[in-house]
Amino acid sequence: MGTLDWIVVGAYFLVMVAIGWWSKRRIKNAADFFVAGGKVPWWLVGISHHMSGYSAAVFVGYAALAYTTGFAVYVWWAISITIACVIGAIFFAPRWPRLRQRLGIISPLEYLAVRFNVATEQVLAWSGALLKIFDVAAKWTASAILLNVFAGVPMVWGVLLVGGVTMIYSTIGGIWADVLTDFGQFVIQFVAAIALAVAVMMRLDGAATPITMWKQLPPENSLPFNGTLTLGFFLAYIIISTLSYNGGTWNLAMRMIATENGKEAKRSLLLSAGLYLIWPLVLFFPMWAAPILLPNLAKPDQSYALLATELLPQGLIGLVLAGMFAHTMAMTSSDSNAIASVVVRDIIPQFRKGKSFLPEKTELFFSRLITFLFITFSMIIALTSDSFGGVLGLLILWFGALVGPVAVPMLFGMLPYFRRSGSSAALISTAGGLLMFALNRWVLADWIKTFGNNAQAWTVATPVLVSIILFVAIGFIKPENTPETDALIDSLNEDMVAGEADVEGSRA
Repeated sequence: MGTLDWIVVGAYFLVMVAIGWWSKRRIKNAADFFVAGGKVPWWLVGISHHMSGYSAAVFVGYAALAYTTGFAVYVWWAISITIACVIGAIFFAPRWPRLRQRLGIISPLEYLAVRFNVATEQVLAWSGALLKIFDVAAKWTASAILLNVFAGVPMVWGVLLVGGVTMIYSTIGGIWADVLTDFGQFVIQFVAAIALAVAVMMRLDGAATPITMWKQLPPENSLPFNGTLTLGFFLAYIIISTLSYNGGTWNLAMRMIATENGKEAKRSLLLSAGLYLIWPLVLFFPMWAAPILLPNLAKPDQSYALLATELLPQGLIGLVLAGMFAHTMAMTSSDSNAIASVVVRDIIPQFRKGKSFLPEKTELFFSRLITFLFITFSMIIALTSDSFGGVLGLLILWFGALVGPVAVPMLFGMLPYFRRSGSSAALISTAGGLLMFALNRWVLADWIKTFGNNAQAWTVATPVLVSIILFVAIGFIKPENTPETDALIDSLNEDMVAGEADVEGSRA
């Protein structure tokens, strides 16, 4: 990296901090900090939801998969998320802002105390918060790998630099800082990705490269399923993505809660689905061509960074790196804010006399403090990521396999089809899914290896399938719905009519 590249990266970091300070003026209480009082426009939520699916891990872990398996990474990742967003636009997204309207929630788990009970809320809050540390840690690690390849910065300092800047603006600006930095990274990524795609085409066969390059690659690289990215793994990830991108990943639930109403939330998810269908084709194109330009790489996870440093001029290299940082910083800051909302609204009140919420100013202070502490702990995990299987191990084998058991009660609990499933179904299904993960990881590991390329599909799919089966079955065996829970579920079918007032910031 040259001087101009460092100027671009430094300018980006300064802009992120400036966005945080600007957003601070819009925040008067915790409801503003976490969900902007439901005032974020649908198009900004849609872009933010889309960009929250990216991080530097896409340019490290997924770049390695694109290098070794080819087109299958688009089918497995982008198509599964597209399908998930369409499903969510129909069934899940509209219900999140309606929960804010009726219950005044500013945490995605608050409604569980009403839908199930406080015990269920607490189990999911604690388990989900611990799980998210691994996901965020993977993204810090990926950013550090990129900074190491681009500029030779040691991994430790890479984690501390990216995490430190994120810590500053996310603890100040809340969700407004998150969605605005998501929009900023959308613009940066557009310019950087187009520049690299054009550079690759100029080096190869010009505008025809996206078609002709497949003849120079191994035949299996053009297949929709290849290597460990099998049909079974794709189907498993549709389930995982449906749960994750519709609220199982808490920061995405908060995006939808921050919209004005159900209609706006639905529009935002459809916009995100359209972007996932189209944009990754541009983004992955250089990664698919990388084996032609950089044959026999010992470390395929460095392919995207090496392409950028080899093909782009000064300034644009810095822009590409800034774009990668933008992904990670925006995603991890919103994750951190989501965790803080759960801790402040779901966990801390249980330790207070009368189970009451914190006073308004104290609540805002703790919101920022918890955000700071969560980022700190995730950075510590990032510095020891090798012990968890590296970036892909953290993302796929840990977060991918564990998000389902935590998300099933939270999302299925909103739907009328599962109204019979109560707290017993929620707790047993979560425990069953986590137990299945533990069995896969430490008891059945050798047996699962005999599945070959389908081993990964089994590892990821079985925990969530166990959770879904238990949640539904126990609801039939032991129905626990009440008139109150039925009324809540039914009220989420429609937006509030004119004249009805939202419940602001207090549980009904």
